[in-house]
Amino acid sequence: MNIIIKAIADELPPDAGALASEAELEGYEHIRRLADEWASGRNRFDQDGEILLGAYKGERLVGVGGLSVEFSRRDWLRMRRFYVHPSARRQGTARSVAERLIVHGRHYTNTLTVHAADARAARFWEKVGFAPLARDGYTHLLEIK
Repeated sequence: MNIIIKAIADELPPDAGALASEAELEGYEHIRRLADEWASGRNRFDQDGEILLGAYKGERLVGVGGLSVEFSRRDWLRMRRFYVHPSARRQGTARSVAERLIVHGRHYTNTLTVHAADARAARFWEKVGFAPLARDGYTHLLEIK
């Protein structure tokens, strides 16, 4: 079954909570923070250049990833709240979401950042073109030409 990637705008999908629970089983709390920040209105990925994407396998949400304004540089964007369910890994899901975010970001900035949570995430971000550069709360940087 193909993975469909589409923007999430008005409300989080109903199964976002299940995705957050799965992430927590792996020790990642950032998807729960996504749900909490969305519910409170603190972050809805609705500033200039920001976007939140969902990856769907059929009707089921199997991944998310977003771009938001970088904390340290208002003219840069940051990859945030990136997670793919284990059942959708090794199928190009994460790469597809990342590439869509990079294409989107290209229209708003020339620099993207990300904070890789662990060595596995760092390897992934490096494979999609980010260079290691730890500073100001991020671990990797991508200069978009």
